[in-house]
Amino acid sequence: MKRLFIIASFLLPLLTACNKSLTIEVSNTLNIDRSNEMVEIDLQDVIQDLNLSKEETFIIEDFEGKEIPYQLTYNQKVIFQASVKAEGNTTFNIHKGKPAPFDVKACGKLYPERYDDLAWENDLVGFRAYGPSLQKKGERGFGYDLFTKRGTTAPVLEKLYATETDPKCWEKFRELKKTDKEAANAWLKKICYHYDKGFGMDCYAVGPTLGAGVAALIDEGKIVYPWCYKTCELLDNGPLRFTARLVFTPLNVQGNEVIETRTITLDAGSHLNRTVISYKNLKKETPIVTGIVLHKNSDLIAKDTEKGIIAYQDPTTGPDQGEIFLGHAFPQAIEDTKVVYFSEEEMKERNNARGHVLAQSTYIPGSDFTYYWGFGWSRSDIKDFETWNAYMADFSQKIKNPLKIRLN
Repeated sequence: MKRLFIIASFLLPLLTACNKSLTIEVSNTLNIDRSNEMVEIDLQDVIQDLNLSKEETFIIEDFEGKEIPYQLTYNQKVIFQASVKAEGNTTFNIHKGKPAPFDVKACGKLYPERYDDLAWENDLVGFRAYGPSLQKKGERGFGYDLFTKRGTTAPVLEKLYATETDPKCWEKFRELKKTDKEAANAWLKKICYHYDKGFGMDCYAVGPTLGAGVAALIDEGKIVYPWCYKTCELLDNGPLRFTARLVFTPLNVQGNEVIETRTITLDAGSHLNRTVISYKNLKKETPIVTGIVLHKNSDLIAKDTEKGIIAYQDPTTGPDQGEIFLGHAFPQAIEDTKVVYFSEEEMKERNNARGHVLAQSTYIPGSDFTYYWGFGWSRSDIKDFETWNAYMADFSQKIKNPLKIRLN
């Protein structure tokens, strides 16, 4: 018996080492529930604590032992979604193992066949930034565009682009239009992404404005509208996070050739993108605004400088397509929120848009400016402006009070 005890005592540390695990405690200091919020930990901590070799992988499980999806990011983070009750905490466990395949909930792609569009999405919403081919064409696509989604958490943008950019589909439409207008219209609704296919559509108007949330510098009291991006690098592409870095053609600001770099991140489960902006060659502190274009037939605007929120209900571009609710939130203090209307002359220059709701701050050379922007749709999970404003108020609290992480 004594010999067996000695052997068991010798083997126990080896068995413990083989089954080493890491516990993650996630705490919520707010008095609101937090659902499917992204958690980040350093990949190097996981590698060291689990003593992982280059070939070994790991599994993350919740407190019930259920495996959950995760992603390794370009900046060496491990990310996964956590739901934590108000003023509560929950735990996760990481150990060596081969993870199961995960469904993709956040991803994006460049579409050179559609004037270099950069389009990306998650399980709730989709977006687009216009590319250099569109700028060469002469179209002034300054702002972000939107793709609504409903009835699915799966990616849909490739399906929407597949028919929209297929010359054969449009050739058939033109042929039908010559002989049977009713059949042509039915075919148009099948191929054009401006019509709802049952899972989403493009029903938002951007034009030569800030669109759904572009940031811009102010020079001599006027907005310096950024043109389309010059280069784009995809940094993360699912399953839980999409990240792209855009570098822009220089703009003349205060007599300097200023170059903007913009890093956009969209996480699964969020209506809002995180965007980090920096400007090269800017010599002094400069006003910066983020804006949402105002269209006709809607005066539902909300702004709160203290909370760092702006919001707007957009009427969409067609009949019976619901309402789009747009918003921006800021982790840092902002200086002002305001509505600025265009003159009659400028309205004509900007496709009859009425103006912008703006949030204003000051950009300090050499720093990063961070904000969040996005939308909800009445035909999906955000049914009205009141619900959207509540979402934005909660979101503002969350980004200022991130979940607390402790590794054991």
